Amino acid sequence: MAIVYKSFPVGPLQCNCTIIGNTDSGLGYVIDPGGDAKKILETVRSMKLEIQGIFHTHAHFDHFLASADIKDATQASIFLHQSDRFLWDTLEYQCQLFNIAYKPTPPPDFNIEDEQDLEHCDGTCIHTPGHTPGSVSFYFEKEKLLVAGDTLFQGSIGRTDLLGGDFNALKKSIQQRLYSLDESSIVITGHGPNTTIGREMTSNMFVTYNS
Repeated sequence: MAIVYKSFPVGPLQCNCTIIGNTDSGLGYVIDPGGDAKKILETVRSMKLEIQGIFHTHAHFDHFLASADIKDATQASIFLHQSDRFLWDTLEYQCQLFNIAYKPTPPPDFNIEDEQDLEHCDGTCIHTPGHTPGSVSFYFEKEKLLVAGDTLFQGSIGRTDLLGGDFNALKKSIQQRLYSLDESSIVITGHGPNTTIGREMTSNMFVTYNS
């Protein structure tokens, strides 16, 4: 299985969107399409992938702004953890708060389950609540690649002062789930530059391995 991926910032809040796929089968996924649908679809075409699912790390608006357009173009199903459905139902209101144009987005087709397989790319869904109750990270073990959404950043962590946030839950998610992964794993964060698990374990001032 040959896995390829590209990650790049999209939308008004520069959310990192990741496209990952299997070159043998030509099947793949879009994770966190937070805007710039045209750019995402052009990248999908350049990677010669057929998108099988649109996965979301959580239900804040800046990770969803292009979901409707990507679904229309690819007919792929939308996936979200059930615990974030209450946030999904407020997407229009979230956009209004930031004066962002809202495009009606169909409800998720399927719930994301903890340890669910992303079979086309040999990946695993990891429920990492804290930033939101339904926050999820996606780990591709053979590639040593983690798509962490807004759970873990380079030198920082996701906010927990927003609706549904819980610092203790976030700390537990990072220490028990993410810091148990291979230390050399690359972390694609929800916003900003990549990091590694090992770097954050030792230098993240908010949540270190033994804090």
